[in-house]
Amino acid sequence: MLKGIAVQIQITWRNVEQSEAVEADIREKIHKLEQFYDKIVSCKVAIEASHRRHHKGNLYRIHIVLEVPEHEIVVSRDPGDHHEHEDMYVTVRDAFDSARRQLQGYVSKRRGKVKQHAAHQVGRIRMLNPDEDYGFLETADGRDVYLHRNSLINTDFDDLTEGTEVYFVEEQGREGPQATRASVGKHHLPE
Repeated sequence: MLKGIAVQIQITWRNVEQSEAVEADIREKIHKLEQFYDKIVSCKVAIEASHRRHHKGNLYRIHIVLEVPEHEIVVSRDPGDHHEHEDMYVTVRDAFDSARRQLQGYVSKRRGKVKQHAAHQVGRIRMLNPDEDYGFLETADGRDVYLHRNSLINTDFDDLTEGTEVYFVEEQGREGPQATRASVGKHHLPE
């Protein structure tokens, strides 16, 4: 464990005989999650055998509740008709892979690494060069922003005229500011 508190672990077995080897595998997977994020408070794991199919082996279900600060990560793996879930280790692996992905998303969000959408701006077409597929927008603060034909969404470059109002997202290009995801109607802009 890194610098966090000890994770409270609870493993429950339903309709299946307890296995020390599987329990050790579960504890190891929890330890790996804890190495990734050392503020995990508790982890509850329930393993259940489904007795629906008597002509083949049991299918296993697993339910994980991972408690982290201000949030719970819940994973349920119901085997359906997946024959690989006749192997308890495969079921455990798949469930903990899902828990890891959810934990990574939670940690990214807490650290502010969630992708932020750029703000839309409005400008007017100042100049067009249709022979070379580009033009320039003038922003509200008087700056020029490069506009290429390929940056337009739901708008045909050939229908544009000087003075047309264009909604766009500004990015820094090699030559300076450029418009991306540009459209004549604000309602056409994707978020």
